[in-house]
Amino acid sequence: MAISSSSQGPITGINITPLVDVCLVLVIIFMVTAPLFMQPSLPVELPKASTAKGKETDNITITITKDGQWAINEKPMTPAEVESALPARVEGSRDRYVIIRADRVTPYAHALEALRMARKAGARDYAIATEQKERKR
Repeated sequence: MAISSSSQGPITGINITPLVDVCLVLVIIFMVTAPLFMQPSLPVELPKASTAKGKETDNITITITKDGQWAINEKPMTPAEVESALPARVEGSRDRYVIIRADRVTPYAHALEALRMARKAGARDYAIATEQKERKR
């Protein structure tokens, strides 16, 4: 059996099926790994409270861990650096909304200090982040 060449000529088209397969696999990989990148870098155990759902806004987050580490939008800083950097961040924010994420065992004075910094920086609104408590029925 000899293979005969047909009169159709050489194949000049590109087979895109393998390209589509690779692209779909990449999309699936990105969809699976994307939530892993959304986890905050500083672990904070938030206090539990019965609160209303927060609105989605362009906000600035001050994080205070139980061992006294401070951060603005997950960038670690000292409290003095937070106080000096916060006014520029608030000024550049569209909503001027500051969220304080303080660990539940963080001294109350640290959360109050963060609120004072937010007010002094010109924040229009601020909130303390909590985890939703399960309601008993």
